[in-house]
Amino acid sequence: MTEKAVEHFRKLVEEQLARVEKMKSDADFVDYAALDKLIIGVCGGDGIGPVICKEAERVLEYLLAGEVKAGKVEFRYIDGLTIENRIACGKAIPDDVMEKLKDCHVILKGPTTTPQAGGDMPNIESANVAMRKALDLFANVRPVKIPEQGIDWTFFRENTEGSYVLGSKGVNVTDDLAFDFTVTTKQGSTRIARLAYEFARANGKPRVSLIQKANVIKTTDGNFLRDCHAVAAEYPEIITDEWYIDITTAKLLDEKRRRDFSVFVLPNLYGDIITDEAAELQGGVGTAGSANIGTRYAMFEAIHGSAPRMVAEGRDIYADPCSMLRAAVMLLNHVGRNAEGALLERALDICTIEEKRLTITGRSDGATCAAFGDYVMETVEKLK
Repeated sequence: MTEKAVEHFRKLVEEQLARVEKMKSDADFVDYAALDKLIIGVCGGDGIGPVICKEAERVLEYLLAGEVKAGKVEFRYIDGLTIENRIACGKAIPDDVMEKLKDCHVILKGPTTTPQAGGDMPNIESANVAMRKALDLFANVRPVKIPEQGIDWTFFRENTEGSYVLGSKGVNVTDDLAFDFTVTTKQGSTRIARLAYEFARANGKPRVSLIQKANVIKTTDGNFLRDCHAVAAEYPEIITDEWYIDITTAKLLDEKRRRDFSVFVLPNLYGDIITDEAAELQGGVGTAGSANIGTRYAMFEAIHGSAPRMVAEGRDIYADPCSMLRAAVMLLNHVGRNAEGALLERALDICTIEEKRLTITGRSDGATCAAFGDYVMETVEKLK
């Protein structure tokens, strides 16, 4: 039993060493302005995913209609990223779907269902985790803004390492003993930190906070902290501070202290947890979008799950599309369509904060997803 576990670990080490070598040779970021045609892939996903993704796609097509007509932008619809198809193939992402994803430059993706161990579905890997690894989407960027409370946060969560990268490759040594694994590399920590500090410098952000638990998780979190500090030294005009993940979750609830935070850099698991907390302060996970950024590819999505219960109860038509619409803002900004991104963001602020003519409740006492999408489109048109 011991020998089998050791052999399993040896293979994982070899895989990760090969990944390190690949990161060392990575190319620069794609120059979207130099592309003859920008290809945007659209994956509806599972549960409420197709419903909310459709509204974001509809708004994007409206805002980019001129470029679509001129052949500068193309939308490609990618089917097959459903839980049913993934179970049938026995893979997190079927091979044909992965090839279609790789033919796109950026991807708009609805939530996908992830089976859990002990459930009634095969325990296949998360489609999100698989996509992030396959496309090397190393940065998960999640903004949270509550202007009236002085909150303007941007979270840079490392996306391809930590506790998730080998989440489906743990080992049961015996019926009594099991191991999972956490991975940290110098290259992975350095590139997420650099992206965060470059963002802070470009946007006049005064502070970057390094979130970890290096007092207890001494090796991986300790290395993450050390490598982030090495990057921080190149940005002397930006304040760098350190926070343990547990006290950070508390301080985000401290109405006086939380105003001081600006940009966060976090390992994978911590970033996943704390951005849900931050989104809840903003109004719920349904209000928050996120970007998954790599050098070659980028994927934009809601931060919440597929809500199968809403579908089972016939409430999917009342799902809130704001998370996907916020993700669409990030997509536009990422590909250099900043004017369109600003227009959509302003329309969303009017619809969700200022005017609020329609309210999404997730039930029949609120607006439908499509009606809210129409409201956003009408607001965009008035602002033009």
